[in-house]
Amino acid sequence: MKGSSIFTALSAAIFGFFIGISFPVEITPKLQYCAFLPCGDTNTNSSSSTSSENSNTMLKFWAPFAARSNTTSTAAPSNATISGNGTAADQEEEIVPRGEERLPPGIIVRESDLHLHRLWGNPRSDVGSEKKFLLTLTVGYTEKDHINATVHRFSRSDKFDIVLFHYDGRTTEWEEFEWSKQVVHVSARKQTKWWFAKRFLHPSIVAPYEYVFVWDEDLGVDNFTAPEEYVAIARNHSLAISQPALDNTRGKRSRYAATARRPHAGDMHTSAGFVEVMAPVFSRDAWTCVWHMIQNDLVHGWGLDHNFWRCVDVPQEQIGVVDAQFVVHRGVPTLISQGNGEQDGSSAKVRSRQFDEMHIFNRRMADAEKAQAEAGTADHHR
Repeated sequence: MKGSSIFTALSAAIFGFFIGISFPVEITPKLQYCAFLPCGDTNTNSSSSTSSENSNTMLKFWAPFAARSNTTSTAAPSNATISGNGTAADQEEEIVPRGEERLPPGIIVRESDLHLHRLWGNPRSDVGSEKKFLLTLTVGYTEKDHINATVHRFSRSDKFDIVLFHYDGRTTEWEEFEWSKQVVHVSARKQTKWWFAKRFLHPSIVAPYEYVFVWDEDLGVDNFTAPEEYVAIARNHSLAISQPALDNTRGKRSRYAATARRPHAGDMHTSAGFVEVMAPVFSRDAWTCVWHMIQNDLVHGWGLDHNFWRCVDVPQEQIGVVDAQFVVHRGVPTLISQGNGEQDGSSAKVRSRQFDEMHIFNRRMADAEKAQAEAGTADHHR
């Protein structure tokens, strides 16, 4: 009797099993698991209301942790974009930089400036918001007299912030000039203007400035008397990249006829899409492009001037030379002499690296253009 009952139970179980697999019904929720707990974005389809409620309770508990885990694991570099099929026509979604996604949007500040702030009082009343333009000079103390003259020209206006990049490590000596207390000093021994620019003039830092002057130290400014007039001329002629004309009657004669002063040309002339690297002036948008073109490891910046045209829409119209405010290029090779006295660092080897960097830059640009063209061809044939 007992054996008959066991046999009957086993038979019923086997029969029920076959009936069950003949009519498959999903009875477990589809959950993605992170370690031992379910992640978000689940699709529960359970015939048991109790199971569904338990799953929802678990998900509510786990959701904040799952969201952070997913955000952290999928974060992309700040310059990355996501596009549907990789074509230009696809809608792009900007990816926030790492770290920003952890903050409430209302507290995020993406831009800064080079205004000097006091340590007391109401921050809203600090002087600085009126500064619309930026002058940067890469300097050594031996050229202090010329730098003093240049800073005096610009400090007459209350619209300029001024930054000195010191390549000789001497900063305290400049305190002999009263204006030294009102400018920003950045010091790094034996570094170039473009090394400083890449590291301290990020577009988010210079965003408040309409124009950025990125000048050398060996410029005579006897005839550069009104920086705001220069800006007005650049603005009136829609010059996104410009430079003051070079006086070829004094100082080092310009190698390029396009940048030499033309006394009868009016207040400016276009320059076939070219300005030199010793005294360029950039609009905010143009500088954003140029900054990205500066190579992090190529410190001398040779070759940049022949590619500035890439950073405007119409180079023949938006790049020019201002004749009404002109300078003298004294051509003092102060930076190249910084290699002297070092093992394997003679002036000749500094010059050699400058030419090497120019060739490297040109090769990189050619390779980048080739890759861009090939990518465009591939997209066209998709």
